[in-house]
Amino acid sequence: MKLWDKGISIDKKIEQFTVGNDREIDLHIAKYDVKASLAHAKMLRHIGILTDDELILLEQGLKGLAQQIEKGFFTIEPQFEDVHSKIEFELTTSLGEVGKKIHTARSRNDQVLVALHLFYKDHLKEIKTKTKTFFDTLLSLSDTHKNSLLPGYTHLQVAMPSSFGLWFSAYAEQLIDDVFLLDAALKTVDQNPLGSAAGYGSSFPINREFTTKELGFSTLKYNVVAAQMSRGKSERTLALALGSLCNTMSRFAMDICLYNSQNFGFIAFPDQLTTGSSIMPHKKNPDVFELIRGKCNKIQALHTEMVLITNNLPSGYHRDFQLLKENSIAAVEDVKDILDIFNYTIQKVIVKDIDLTDEKYQHLFTVDSINNLVIEGMSFREAYQTIGKQVQEGTYTSDSGKSHTHEGSIGNLCLEEIKAKFPK
Repeated sequence: MKLWDKGISIDKKIEQFTVGNDREIDLHIAKYDVKASLAHAKMLRHIGILTDDELILLEQGLKGLAQQIEKGFFTIEPQFEDVHSKIEFELTTSLGEVGKKIHTARSRNDQVLVALHLFYKDHLKEIKTKTKTFFDTLLSLSDTHKNSLLPGYTHLQVAMPSSFGLWFSAYAEQLIDDVFLLDAALKTVDQNPLGSAAGYGSSFPINREFTTKELGFSTLKYNVVAAQMSRGKSERTLALALGSLCNTMSRFAMDICLYNSQNFGFIAFPDQLTTGSSIMPHKKNPDVFELIRGKCNKIQALHTEMVLITNNLPSGYHRDFQLLKENSIAAVEDVKDILDIFNYTIQKVIVKDIDLTDEKYQHLFTVDSINNLVIEGMSFREAYQTIGKQVQEGTYTSDSGKSHTHEGSIGNLCLEEIKAKFPK
C-alpha cells in the first residue's frame, strides 16, 4: 500500500507518527494529484514510455477517480499512507499492470509538490476574486456614505474630521496592496516542479515543457534541486500574502467592534447579525467581527510557523516539509470563508448620524481653524499657538466650515482612481 514499500514490516507506532493526519489533509489536493497524473501519463506517451492503448486506459481510470472526488465519494482508507498511494492502488486494481506504470519517472516528492502548486494556484485566484468583491463593496459603501462625517482619531484621542466615505475607501485601498502580495505568491507557485522527481531529476528522457503546458503553468522550475527547495519557499510566500490580507481585515474588524460599541455608537448591525449573552438580555455582541479578528490574527502567525519549520534545512527533501501542508491549506480555506462572511455582513452595516457638536468633539476642527488663520496671513507657528491658547483657556469655538479638497481627502475621495488601481 506504500509507494516506497520494499516488503519490510514497519513498526506501527512509527508508521502512525510519520503518517499523522495526511489522509485527511490530502483530500484537499486529491483532484490536483489526479490532474498532474493525467498530464504525466500523456507526457510518458509523448516520449514513448506508454502506448496509445495504455494511455487511453489510464485516462479512463484517472477521469473516473476525478469524478469520484468531485462528487465527494473519494476516500483514503487507513491502509493507505496518502492520496498518492491510494490513487496508484485504484489504478492498479482496475487496470492491472498499466496502473503500475503511472509512477514511472516520478517521485512522491514531486507529486506532492505539483499537487500543492496547483492547489495554491487555484485558490489564490479564488481569493483574489473574493478580495475584488469585497473591494467593490467597500467602494460602494464609501460612495454611499461619502458625505457622512466621522470623528478621526490618533492615539484613540479625538483628532480631525473624517468621514465614512474616507473610512470605507481606506480599507478598500489597503486591499490593493494585499493583492500585490497575492500576485507575488501566485507568480511563485505558477512554476511547474513536476519532473524533479526526488530532487535530482531522472534518467528517463522526460519532457518537462510538455507537462508545463499541459498543466497550465506559466513556466517550469528548471533546476530540479530548486524545484524541491520550493517546498517551504512557496508556503512562506503564501503565508506572507495571506497574512497581509488578514492584517487589513483584522484591523477593519477591530474598528467595527469599537465603532459598534455604545461608547462610540457610530454604526450598528441588524439584530440577526449579532449574538446575545447568557445572563445579560440587553447584549447585542459583534461576535462575527471578533471571530474575524481572531481568525485573521491566527493566520498572520502562519508565516512565522513556515519560517521556523524550514529556516535552517539544507537543500534536498526532508520529512519536515510534511508539516507545512495542514496549516497552509487550512489558512487558504479560512481566508476564503472570512472574505465571504465579511463581505456579507458589512453590506448590512447601519451608518448612524453623528452629532459633531457634542462636547467631546469640540476640538475636532482645531487644525482647520489654524489653517484659516494661516490663509488670512498669520504664520503657521503663530496660528498654532493662538488656537492652542484658546484650547487651554477653554475659549476655543469650533469652526467646521473649512473644505478638504486635495486628492484622497474628505472632499475628494478619488474613488474612481482607487478603483482603477486594483490589479487586473
